[in-house]
Amino acid sequence: MRIMVDPSSGVPPFEQVREAIRARVDAGELEPGFRLPPVRSLATELDLAANTVARAYKELEALGVVETRGRAGTFVAGSGVERSLREAASSYASVVRTLGVSDAEALDAVRRALG
Repeated sequence: MRIMVDPSSGVPPFEQVREAIRARVDAGELEPGFRLPPVRSLATELDLAANTVARAYKELEALGVVETRGRAGTFVAGSGVERSLREAASSYASVVRTLGVSDAEALDAVRRALG
């Protein structure tokens, strides 16, 4: 992945990585569904600590630029309706977990609401 990190810059490395990826996504160079390199691989490539890249990925996820799919990896998120749908589903899942509702009950509630 073509990312340049300037160690002499006043900007922390995680911010440089975050902004480089975000700029490539915004420019359309990295399309929805593109799989980003694993944290350790990119960290090695950039000569950074794995935690530095992990923080950049985490912030990109919070911004909705990427999504982490567990062991499958980190992917560039879709845009528009797809992204909004994922955000709404994530928010709903969080509320359901807080309420202690089972997955089956939560899905039933969604089906009733859509029905």
